[in-house]
Amino acid sequence: MNTIKMEKDHLLHKWLNNETTPEELEQLKADPEYASYVQIADASSGFEVSEMNSESNFEAISNKIKPVRQLRKSNVFSIVWKVAAVFAFLLSGYYYTTTLDTSVKTEIAQTETFSLPDGSEVVLNSGSEITYNKKKWDHSRELSLEGEAYFKVTKGSKFSVKTAEGTVSVLGTQFNVSARDEIFEVACYEGLVSVAFNDTLLKVPAGNKIQIENGKLVINKPSENLSPVWLADESSFENAPLLMVVKELERQYPINVSLENVDSTKRFTGTFSHQNLELALKSICEPLQLNYKINNNGAVTIETKNSK
Repeated sequence: MNTIKMEKDHLLHKWLNNETTPEELEQLKADPEYASYVQIADASSGFEVSEMNSESNFEAISNKIKPVRQLRKSNVFSIVWKVAAVFAFLLSGYYYTTTLDTSVKTEIAQTETFSLPDGSEVVLNSGSEITYNKKKWDHSRELSLEGEAYFKVTKGSKFSVKTAEGTVSVLGTQFNVSARDEIFEVACYEGLVSVAFNDTLLKVPAGNKIQIENGKLVINKPSENLSPVWLADESSFENAPLLMVVKELERQYPINVSLENVDSTKRFTGTFSHQNLELALKSICEPLQLNYKINNNGAVTIETKNSK
């Protein structure tokens, strides 16, 4: 049965390709399905298959495909280095901002009152500067002082004020520190303060004050005041060099003072006001037998009375 079918299919194939012999054609016409073969052949004769151009088709497909760029090893390493550099920059910026110190500075005739991170209060005198780190404050209550400041320290861990002349340490108290021109003064108004200078450690109780000049203790006695007088707009001195007094005057008033024919070893004990320049000059000059002159340009000259 399969052999007959194969012979029939072979015959149809030859007929469709016009390869049959007259005898084979007569044999095919004798097949009852011959009429159907003729109809199928006539219908399919109208079909046309376009010629396939493989080269043009490949070019068209290639143009539609987006090129994929391969990352070379050098490009990968370059990207890694760039990311690392950005990360390092951000890390250094964070470290810098978190370790950056805070500074409070006052100018001539200016005082500043502010609070530290633990609530301790500071009043900064004219021409002074305090520097501290907010980020580290909870772990180390430590600041640096140039000039003079009054402190009301909240109780807690050790609180230290560092100056060029020495360090003052407390746990919680009220005290004043002045460090100018190699003269270091500390007055305690409440509690107890510890003062370290050179290789010496002193305890200063409430109501006492000390003065250290050029690394040597020159005053250690009770204080006559319950708070620093400069908080009441006055400057107070005890056996202080005249040059130190003049510099303080220049910090409280916008003036330049020149000393002419004045003994530089003169010492001054007393106070002067921050509110009236004329009165301040009288308070300084009269006890020392000195004359003063206020020029139109704001300059002040101090001289001995017999210098004219």
